[in-house]
Amino acid sequence: MNIDITAFLEEKRKNKLNIIDIRQKAQYDLGHIPTAKNIPHTNLLINPEYYLNKNELYYIYCQYGISSQTASNKLNSLGYKTISINGGYNSYQMKMPK
Repeated sequence: MNIDITAFLEEKRKNKLNIIDIRQKAQYDLGHIPTAKNIPHTNLLINPEYYLNKNELYYIYCQYGISSQTASNKLNSLGYKTISINGGYNSYQMKMPK
């Protein structure tokens, strides 16, 4: 399941969301979506039960939306509820005022 950045930002404006940045910490430290937790891709996929609750919904992003789509599909197949943000952090940066 995917969501475009405009719909995501509207949802974020209205509700408190569980947001996960699956990029490496160095990338996250350079900039991220406010309130996002940094859980690198590999860590999340190796031990999702350590980080996620199957009763919660999570919005996942990477830099461009490709890795997060793959991770989201895998996690959803394991019974987690995730949505990948189309275009990842790149689309967020393009949408936000400079």
